[in-house]
Formats: sequence, C-alpha cells, structure tokens
Amino acid sequence: MDVTVNGSARQVGGEADATAVQLLRETLGLTGTKLVCGAGVCGACTVHVDGVPTVACLTPASALEGTSVTTVEGLQGKHAVQRAFAAHDALQCGYCTPGFVMEASSFVDRRRAEHGDTAPSRAEIASALAGHLCRCGAYEGIYAAVAAACTGAHDTDDAPPPRVEAMAKINGSALYTTDVHMDGLLEGVLVRSRHAHARVTSVTGGDRVVDLLPADRTVRYVGQPIAAVAAESLPAAQAAAERIQVAYEVLPAVVDLHRAELPDSPVVYPTKQERKLAPKSSEGLSIPARWHGNVRGPVSMNWRGGLAVKRIEQAREQGEDRLVEATFTVEPQVHTPLEPHACLASWDRRGELHLWVSTQAVGVVAERAAERFGLKPGQVHVSAEHVGGGFGAKLTLTSEIVAAAELARRHAAPVRVVLGRAEELTDGGYRPGARADIAMLADGDGKLAALTLDVHGDGGTSVGSGVAALARFMYGHAPRRLRDYDIVTHRPPATPFRGPGGPPMAWVLEQTVDEMAHRIGEDPIALRRRWDGNSKRRALYDLAAGLEMWTGRPAAGSQTGRFRRGVGVAAANWMYFLDRGTQVELTVEDGIVVARTTTQDMGQGSRSVIADVIVAELGLPPGRVRVDIGRTGTVHGPASGGSRTTASIGPAARDAAVRLRAALTDKATPRGTGGSLEQRLADAEGLRVVGSRPRDRRGYVTPVELDHLVVGRGFSGAVHVTEVEVDTRLGRTRVTRVWGGIAAGRIYSPPLARSQCQGGVIQGIGYALYEERITDPLTGVVLSDNLEDYRIPGIGDIPEIDIHFHEAGFEHADGGGVGLGEVSTMPVAAAIGNAVHAATGWRPLHLPIRPDRLLEGLRP
Repeated sequence: MDVTVNGSARQVGGEADATAVQLLRETLGLTGTKLVCGAGVCGACTVHVDGVPTVACLTPASALEGTSVTTVEGLQGKHAVQRAFAAHDALQCGYCTPGFVMEASSFVDRRRAEHGDTAPSRAEIASALAGHLCRCGAYEGIYAAVAAACTGAHDTDDAPPPRVEAMAKINGSALYTTDVHMDGLLEGVLVRSRHAHARVTSVTGGDRVVDLLPADRTVRYVGQPIAAVAAESLPAAQAAAERIQVAYEVLPAVVDLHRAELPDSPVVYPTKQERKLAPKSSEGLSIPARWHGNVRGPVSMNWRGGLAVKRIEQAREQGEDRLVEATFTVEPQVHTPLEPHACLASWDRRGELHLWVSTQAVGVVAERAAERFGLKPGQVHVSAEHVGGGFGAKLTLTSEIVAAAELARRHAAPVRVVLGRAEELTDGGYRPGARADIAMLADGDGKLAALTLDVHGDGGTSVGSGVAALARFMYGHAPRRLRDYDIVTHRPPATPFRGPGGPPMAWVLEQTVDEMAHRIGEDPIALRRRWDGNSKRRALYDLAAGLEMWTGRPAAGSQTGRFRRGVGVAAANWMYFLDRGTQVELTVEDGIVVARTTTQDMGQGSRSVIADVIVAELGLPPGRVRVDIGRTGTVHGPASGGSRTTASIGPAARDAAVRLRAALTDKATPRGTGGSLEQRLADAEGLRVVGSRPRDRRGYVTPVELDHLVVGRGFSGAVHVTEVEVDTRLGRTRVTRVWGGIAAGRIYSPPLARSQCQGGVIQGIGYALYEERITDPLTGVVLSDNLEDYRIPGIGDIPEIDIHFHEAGFEHADGGGVGLGEVSTMPVAAAIGNAVHAATGWRPLHLPIRPDRLLEGLRP
C-alpha cells in the first residue's frame, strides 16, 4: 500500500483487517498516536488524513491507500498550538495530548484563515474539540492555549514551559509503557472468568498457558483473570485465548447488594483465611472487624458516641426541628485512566526481571514483584518513563504485571500485556459505592450537638471503604458515632481512588450541614465558619463569603420557570501524608546536574517540582538541570498516591541541592575559591550527593512508617463555591462557575498546581453528574464497559474554574507545602448537590444526579 506519512512516501503492509492506528503504531512506530477507546469516542488517536482530522481507531488501514497522513510527530513541535499547549500547561499526564493537538492545530489554522488573529469563544473551542476526552481534566489550559494560538501569541518561540517534559508529550516523543517495543516482542492476553462465582476444575490450551488463579482455584467475579497466553501479534493472542477451555464448577453467587445482606445469601468469603486475603479499597492498614456473612463491620471512629446517640434519640422523640436525618447513596466511580494498565516484561540471562509498567509506584512494584517471583530486590528493574494517569488504580502489583512476567519466563521472550478498554472499565478499579445514614443535631445556640453516621460500602470483593471515619476530622469535637461497614458481593474489587472515602463522605456530611443551615436560618458559609475550628479553612470561608457569585445568589428555592440558577458551597479536608525516607541524588554529568529518585510522574508534575527546586536553590538556568525519574536502581522515592509525592520530593531535592553547593565549594580549589557555579560544575564530573527529606519541626502524628507512609501534623483544606443551571424540563444540570479555595501551604509550581486542582474539580463534576458504573443485577457482568456507556466529562461539560491558593498554615512542615491533588476533588459533588437544592428546593440524595432522578424529585 502506498501512503505518504509525515511528508515521506511509504510502502507498507499489514493485517488485512488492521486499523489505521494499528498501522501507524505497530508497523510504522509512530506511537504519538494513542489507542484508548477503540470506538471513536475519546479522540486520542486523531491524525490528519489529507488535512482532515480523522480518528485512526475507526479508519481501516486500507483506507489510507494513496492519502497523505500527518501524525503528531509530523508537526515536529513547530506548530503554534504545540507551543501554546506547553506555555499554558494544557496537559497533565499527556496521554490524550497528541490527539488534542492534532484537532486543535486544524481548528486554529482554519479559524485564522477565516477570521484573522482573533480569539474564539469558549463555545467555539468546545465545539471544535467535542470529540476529545482528558481524564486528568486539563481543559482550562486547553481553552487558554487554543484561544492564544488563534491570536498569534505563540507564532514564535516562547519561554521554557512550566512543565519540563511538556514538549515531549506535545510532540509525541514521550514514551509510555504501551509504546515500548522490543525485538521478538510477544503480545499477551488474559483469559477471564465468565462466572461470578465458580471453582475452576481445569484449564486446557497447551503448555504455553500460564495460570493466574489463586490457591483455592476459585473465581469471585465475572472478569477475574484465570490464565494468560501470548502470541506474535495481538489478534493471534486473542485467537489463542479463545481456544483455551476452562471447566467450571459453578457456585452460588450474590451480585445484588441488598441480597448480600440477607442471612441466607451465598457467602463471598466463608473462612477466616479468605477474609484476610480480601483486597482493599483504601490505603494503609486494614482495621480488623467482625464479619456477619457478607457484612464486615462496624469499624468505629467514635468520640463520645453513646452521648451522640442519646441526644439524637431524645431529639427524635421530641420532634426536634434541628435534627436533620437522611439516607444518601453514591454509585461507584471508575478511575478510567486513558493509558490502560499495561506491562512489558523481560527476563535477562542472569535471571533478573525487567518490567516496563504503567504504574504510580515503581518502587512498590519492584518490591512486590521480588516477593512474588522469589527474587532479591535488586534483581527486579522497573521503568515507568511516562504514565498516562492512574488516580489510585495503579499502586501495586496487578494482574497484567504478573501475567506478562509469567508469560515472558514461559516463552523466554519479552511479552507485553495491555488491558483493553472493556477490561479497564471492568477490572481496572473503581471508587466504592456507598449507602449512608446520617443524623445531625444542633442545639439551641446553633452549635453542633451530635452526629451519627453509618456507611455501608459497596466495593465488590474488596473491603475497607472507610467513609464514615473521615467525619471525625470535621467541625470540632461534638459527640459523634461513626461506623463503617463493607457489604461484599461477587463483583470486581474496588481500589483506592483520589482521596479514598473523601468525596462520598463530603457528599453526605456537607449536604447535611447545608440543610441544617436552612433549618436554623443561617448563611451556609457562616455556619461552617462558626463550626469549623481550622484556621486555614476559616480564611477560605472569608474569601468565599465575599464572592459576587455568593452574595448575588438567588434565595434557595425561590425561582420558577424552566431554567433555574443555584449556588452551593461545600468544604473538605485531607490528611497530610509524606514518605519521610525519600531521598534525591544529584550527579554532575557533562556539566549538567542530573536528579534521580525512585518515583514517577503520572501528570502531577514531579519532574518539574524537582527541577524547579534545584534551579532555584543553585541559581542555575533550567537547561543545566535534568530530572531522571520513573525507574528503580537509584535512591528511595515515594509512590504517587495519598498526596504524598510533592511533600516528600520537594524538601529532599532542596537538601540535595544544598549539599551539592557545599561539595562544589569544597571542590573548587584547594583554597575553596573558584569561578561561577557553572564553571565549577564543568570541573566536577561524576560528583554525587544524596539529599534526604528533613524531619518536620513538630514531628509526625504516626511514630513509625507503614508502607513508606507517615501522617504529618495538620490537615489540608478546601472550600468550593459552585454555580449550576438546572433545566427543569429536561432534568439536566449544568455547572456554570466554580471557585475553588485550596489550603495546602506553599505551592511549589503554581501553574501545575492550578491545573491539577482544576482537574480534581472536573473529576468531581463527573462524579456528581455523569459517572455511574452499571452492573447486570443477575449475572454481575459490568455493562458500562466502554467510554460511550461510561461517560466522563468532556471539554464542553466544564465551567470556568477559578482556583485560589491559601499558602499559610504549614510552616512547621519542611518545605512549607503539602499535597493538594486529592482535597481539590472532595467537596465538588456536595457543592453541586447544594447548588441544585438552592436552584430547585429539592435535595438530591443519590449520585450521580441524573436527569430522571432530578425530574422525579421535582415531580409534585
């Protein structure tokens, strides 16, 4: 087939039924074009075919005959849109970025030809990019970048971008695990259970099939990995997987949450040993609890709980109006990183294991893999140069890693296993659903007098949803009884997701606080400020109370007509986590300072934080510092989870830079004098120093580390004010404006922090309005297994988002700043719920706020 690709005439061949994206990626090695959905929904595979943006996943390779194709690599980083994306930080993990760039470059060229150098409206940009998705939520930066490019603001070379790896992600050269290719590479495929509960009696299909079953040979959900097989191509491996025969002894299953609670329902974990091995949907320790069939709990976090119950029971008997009671529910939310779980494994001649993994924790994967395969820690080498999102789903040794390693050993060849989108949405992790019963009592002075909260988590086969416990840390020390339960079912396991337990807790607590404010006739912000003793959040309340959006809002429930506007507020906090064993090593190589640590960057900006700290401390130009992360074999670094990364690496990088300056001063001349720092670097080839994360001034809450994690002193905070427009005829809710106040101390890189917090808000909007994991109530099959049926927010769904940082309050923490990626998303859904109530007078109790639920709630 003759085709011109990026200006060069090519003759290419391939599979008869191959798609254009397969041809470009697998045959031509143009991996900037990403395969995400395979259904033309996300836009990540967009290329230009004869100048027209085209989704390559739906285009047959044969249709490229005689055409001219341009991929992101063909733009060579020279298009104004690419420079604009870099300058406005219109990206995070970067996996979707090439597709956006290709669509945006076409739009900008066309619009400038028609309208000159004028800025388009947000509506025009949203319409042009409507076929593209960004799970990180970099949309605000994309709006700004496209508008600026249309005005000609980026026609010439710009200043260095705030994100050090920006151009690599924008020009398609950034290498993700799904892009890694090796000679002799085989493709692996997982064989998954077709039953919700069964004992596997045999697996037949040849001696190259590897077994992935647990020791008891029992599967507990549809989609659980059973075996894996590899072949020279993905179609061949899929065909081989189809030929594998699995014999089952089908066992009784329970996939309905309400049925699981009944005493006669099939028990998911009948023995103590099975319960100990249940996967967790939370981070950290799993607190022991009693089991009653499929119900685990309660796990209690009480403060004078008996008094709380007594006060609430008395208020209920007396019909006290200041007692607010409700039952709230939330549906599971799927992580949906655009780069799916993926691993390429290879064993070398020394018997050492090399893993290229899409992971949030290269060090943890190395440790767990060494345990799993009986190796010493130094015999496992893990690489994750770039990671296309994770949000908590990629924090440990997962099935595709085990399968790739086992297949690679069996075949004595490198093997890559990449989950398909249906697999990702079925077995890639999700935030547990929950049912929450809350009762809140205020006394005659309007003070919080008592709180009870019982939460039943819906995490499939996993446990540890941990929602109610988080209410211990909000609104002072009033008596409260907080109990968490898990209801286990034969459905896929939940995993930690961006502030585990936080968003559902805020959904319940913050709407109840809002309802209390209306009951006692007090401004919802004023009530929160009065109840909340946290000085950082109090500063945010003061700012929020003065917003025009808040002071000019309509009275709750006062509007009539089809379209109604409402403004809501919600607050949240999150613990300050860090990895106090973090180190950063600096080595002088060819006059460049190279920084290394065993951490990774999945879009949150770890490379840039390390680089910025070193540049600032040493006074070097950015080009004299290089950050080499995303691999083992160097000093210990943190996982990217629990908002611990920046608080760990920033201080360690500064300590390393201080040590390097001292070493260069000592090394300059025998008398300790010399030229500029850059001149001394040129004479210091091979000089190496290691910096450590200094201890905080007031120490830590937890005396010892657990999985490299300690709890620091103080809580980060958020106060979000949100405006919505509700269409009472069609039941649609549209978020129109968000003001997000974040109190997390010093902000290391404001552009990147703002982008991350905006992304957190957008994921919260998805949680509130769109995202719902649907499971067949009879079979346990996940039905929302594609990006059409599982909807995440697109660029047209997002409002203008204004982020304000309050940087005081963490002066005791070394570096002065803590994580902010999780707290930014926690209060969003609750603020939207409160805004819907303000607009309509109807209180939403169930997430997501679907049109049918809203219309039913408004029905007389």
